[in-house]
Amino acid sequence: MHAGAPSDSTDGPTRDFLAARPQLFGIAYRVLGSAAEAEDIVQEAWLRWQSTDHTAVHEPAAFLTTVATRLAINVAQSARVRRESYVGPWLPEPVDTSQDPQLGAERAEAVEMAVLLLLEKPNPVERAAYVLREAFDYPYPRIADILETSEANARQLVSRGRRHLAAERRESVSPADHRRLLEVFLSAAQTGDMAVLEKVLTADVVSYSDGGGVRGASKIPVVGRTHVSRYLAAFAPRFWPQAEVRWVEANGRPAVLVESGGDEVALLCLDVSPHGIERIMWVMNPAKLEPYVASLEA
Repeated sequence: MHAGAPSDSTDGPTRDFLAARPQLFGIAYRVLGSAAEAEDIVQEAWLRWQSTDHTAVHEPAAFLTTVATRLAINVAQSARVRRESYVGPWLPEPVDTSQDPQLGAERAEAVEMAVLLLLEKPNPVERAAYVLREAFDYPYPRIADILETSEANARQLVSRGRRHLAAERRESVSPADHRRLLEVFLSAAQTGDMAVLEKVLTADVVSYSDGGGVRGASKIPVVGRTHVSRYLAAFAPRFWPQAEVRWVEANGRPAVLVESGGDEVALLCLDVSPHGIERIMWVMNPAKLEPYVASLEA
């Protein structure tokens, strides 16, 4: 928790904030795809809460949710401009969901890496409406209040978010099936086994490497079964011999943390459907990797 955030629950307003905190973080993280930015939103909500006349607030959780959601939308709008200058593909910042599988939500929706990646496409208001409805099960009148719009428009915003995800993503598989396919993929990637890779990858698979310009990651996504298989096979002899792998959980799914020379160099996450592997996501940017690794040790 950042400096200045509440550390005890001695008074009612502080207790109210601490009770709402997981949900505030969960909303902001889903809207922004960044744990660091979500923490900043929570901190800003706390500062605003401290300067609020609490006697005038009948529902502290509703008030704080509104503040955090609107702050997250504002940050998301400016993040769009920043991400245009991001070096290489941008991936969400991974989070360890092993302690809180739903990440402060009613349902563990909109927390998988692939969903957060796809939620970058709808505008921030559509994204927020989708998150409030699908992950937090907010009724449409409440969503309309938070977003300062009509109930009919709130329904439209959520519907657009749903349509976008349905168009871009096939249904996912169980965690057990996900892990099985990740094990097969990892073994084939380590040995450069083109035949197995081509068997488990979908025809239109995409491999994203987020190095943020810091690590030697591919600056553009690699697209299609043949291209991705060749890319992974060429990559194998340089990358894997000195690497060690550790099974972890990231964003509600099994993932693999890759270490080399004592340093964590990549987090490997997959998006898997009944057809095979749809997306391969390599988080290599130290600014995203280091906080995730630190949270595993906490």
